[in-house]
Amino acid sequence: MTLLSLPRYILAFVRGLLAFTSILLFLIVYTITIPIFGNSDTRKFKLRRAWLKFGIPLFGMRIEHRGTPIGVPALYVCNHRSLSDPMATCLYLDAYVIAKAEVGNIPILSKGAELTGIIYVKRENKDSRNAVREKTIETIQSGKNVLVYPEGTVSGNEKILPYRFGTFIEAAKHGIPIVPIAIEYRRKKNIWIKIGLIAHFFKQFSYWRTDMLHVIGKPITGVSGEEAAKIAEEWTLSVMKDYLEK
Repeated sequence: MTLLSLPRYILAFVRGLLAFTSILLFLIVYTITIPIFGNSDTRKFKLRRAWLKFGIPLFGMRIEHRGTPIGVPALYVCNHRSLSDPMATCLYLDAYVIAKAEVGNIPILSKGAELTGIIYVKRENKDSRNAVREKTIETIQSGKNVLVYPEGTVSGNEKILPYRFGTFIEAAKHGIPIVPIAIEYRRKKNIWIKIGLIAHFFKQFSYWRTDMLHVIGKPITGVSGEEAAKIAEEWTLSVMKDYLEK
């Protein structure tokens, strides 16, 4: 960190402080009103979207959005570029999010995620991955959407990492629509590249603005899981093309 960059990092710190404080307040109000209004999935998703309408402007995110969710429960698959990816998608889509178990170690944020719809997976644990696939299908069959990042981690490359077939195969086997989502950022400084979570947060949100593209595609049906993964990959790359500044 240089003296010239210090004011920018102060901006990121203030944003983080306001974000955690606001999440805590939202959770307190929500929790004490559960006896009155209940704790349905519909209300959980409304809570998440209500906070995002505050949090996205707070972090200076400007989203160029296209497309809409389909009218039936589905598996949504998205490439992974940054810490802020789920924020953008959950503004437009009510879905349970598959996330790394490490997210559960983040104070306050983890409670907000658990309350508003998240399924944790230990990616290095085969039993955990299999259990999550079963939970994913069960969740969709119960009438709710699920959002998964099939690369397994963030990609710091201009291209995406190969999509893992597991969830695609399970969805195809059960006749569940697979809907691709493509995300790209205008500037490389917004992309998570080989640094820790805190370092990435300060790098991305120390700038006034984060410009990003967010596109929900058409459902993929009637093909094998492997073919669906390839179709989703190719479509995502075509959407990302030329958006990132060279």
